[in-house]
Amino acid sequence: MANKKTYTVPFRRKREGKTNYKKRLALLKSKSLRLVVRKSNKHILVQLIEYTDTGDKVSLAVSSKHLLEFGWNKATGNIPAAYLTGVLLGNKAKGKKAILDLGLQTPISGSRLFAVLKGVLDGGLNINVNESVFPSEDRIMGKHIEKDYDKLVIKVKDKITAVKK
Repeated sequence: MANKKTYTVPFRRKREGKTNYKKRLALLKSKSLRLVVRKSNKHILVQLIEYTDTGDKVSLAVSSKHLLEFGWNKATGNIPAAYLTGVLLGNKAKGKKAILDLGLQTPISGSRLFAVLKGVLDGGLNINVNESVFPSEDRIMGKHIEKDYDKLVIKVKDKITAVKK
């Protein structure tokens, strides 16, 4: 009978595709706050997390759901909402320095992830970043959505009048 292991089972979170431990270790070795950005189809979650020996500690968290408290009546998962969520967190964490942690998400220039980063910088948090990855001002202000929204409203009104006839 064999006494040696022939196979080592990887950590559960690695097996599930939730954690890249090599990347995580590099972030933790920096010993600085991590700006963690997570997105879903409907919302954006931004957290400032610090590493402790007993586990990660969330020192500050803001969700795009908080925009509803300020009178935001649009979708909470788009680029303007991501930017405003970043501004909220940046205002609460003024003067602190952090590094960006996107986890396993693919960093695409001009995406919601970098809209959050732009908002955090504008809010007052210090992060080293190349500004070429930020979305354009038109996208941050929602002008790309506004045009499509106006077209959609016109189409809906045309269909309603056609049904009434």
